[in-house]
Amino acid sequence: MSFTVAIVGRPNVGKSTLFNRLVGKKLALVDDTPGVTRDRRPGDAKLVDLRFTIIDTAGLEEAGEDTLEGRMRAQTEIAIDEADVSLFLVDAKYGLAPLDKVLAEMLRRRGKPVVLVANKSEAKGSDGGFYDAYTLGLGEPVPISAEHGQGMIDLRDAIVEAIGEDVAFPEEIDEPETDVDLRGEEDFDDDYEPEYDDSKPLRVAIIGRPNAGKSTLINRFLGEDRLLTGPEAGITRDSISVEWDWRGRMIKMFDTAGMRKKARVQEKLEKLSVADALRSIRFAETVVIVFDSTIPFEKQDLQLVDLVIREGRAAVLAFNKWDLVEDPQAVLAELREKTDRLLAQARGIRAVPISGQTGYGLDKLMQAVIDTDRVWNRRISTAKLNRWLDTQQIQHPPPAVSGRRLKLKYMTQIKARPPAFMISCTRPEAVPESYIRYLTNGLRNDFEMPGVPIRIHFKASDNPFENRKRKR
Repeated sequence: MSFTVAIVGRPNVGKSTLFNRLVGKKLALVDDTPGVTRDRRPGDAKLVDLRFTIIDTAGLEEAGEDTLEGRMRAQTEIAIDEADVSLFLVDAKYGLAPLDKVLAEMLRRRGKPVVLVANKSEAKGSDGGFYDAYTLGLGEPVPISAEHGQGMIDLRDAIVEAIGEDVAFPEEIDEPETDVDLRGEEDFDDDYEPEYDDSKPLRVAIIGRPNAGKSTLINRFLGEDRLLTGPEAGITRDSISVEWDWRGRMIKMFDTAGMRKKARVQEKLEKLSVADALRSIRFAETVVIVFDSTIPFEKQDLQLVDLVIREGRAAVLAFNKWDLVEDPQAVLAELREKTDRLLAQARGIRAVPISGQTGYGLDKLMQAVIDTDRVWNRRISTAKLNRWLDTQQIQHPPPAVSGRRLKLKYMTQIKARPPAFMISCTRPEAVPESYIRYLTNGLRNDFEMPGVPIRIHFKASDNPFENRKRKR
């Protein structure tokens, strides 16, 4: 993106609504409750012919540094310093507030370009608030309606005027594409197994119960206070994505809201936060479930792991707050026993003790994420699978159902991410669940695929004489 724009203003003036309008998606949570947004959230924006990075911020309030509002204000000030231009939103419908003048003075002291935006200008009686905005001394306000998309062309012109055409429209560098794989799927033979590409970016979602230490963990990875943290439970609301480099590989990590038991989630805002977290799981490749080591394996923890496995994602367990454990060796042995016993559907799942506060075990956690993703992407050749299938049937033949035996004829891997296999057989609907579990565990052990979901589909083989007419 060519430049960065930060949206600032007091609470409930429509910052997140404008953010969603510019990115073209409902990414940021929007509610009538003031103070919904807490972290700064970046996005790729499009405004007519402009392409830039937009940052949604928390509503600016006057509060002490140690309070939650004070920490939110610090995050917003960082966004202002990082941006090339700030969009200062005021509410034209209800007019100016004393806080608007304080914020205007703060922006003026920073000396960076500011575009004054009068939102909700479509409302009846908004002319008074629009003309009041002149008193802030930040130039002519741009009347818009973020909800209805009015005034977007005027907003585009104001941004270009504030930063200049050289910054708004940089020259594009045409670079040739190299290292192109020209081999198609039709060129794969039965013995072909593609190698794992460890240069591609990896999307990782961090989930867990409230106050498990998810945001603190990501901040420790980044080496800065990028995400809002504190002793209060449920600080994170939006799913915030951050990018960083780990040993030469780009990692895109998603911080999510803490997920409580469904029966306890009553407020609309928390429901929206949980829905956003579930969306992040579906978009991620690997999911790290953060456990609180002091109170591990709560029912909600087990349900989160089961959810990730059912979604088909690669899962890694992180036992956080390890610095608070008094007897690490005894607790570690207990956790290993409970992991094997309570998470039988994810046998062999990798679990790493960590401390987001001190940084203990973070390299081991990332290595476990990479190793799990490698297994999740693995493809096994058809020749190996069929040799394995013959061996399995010799060791444990399929049971006879209703007096008729089952015969498994052919096996191949139809997809990866997660590994999915198709077996051609007679009477696929009659294959018992016990034999499917036998084959699944065999695949997991013999081909070293621990901790990832494995799918096995059965298909009836085609009868070559089905459409042939009977000879008289």
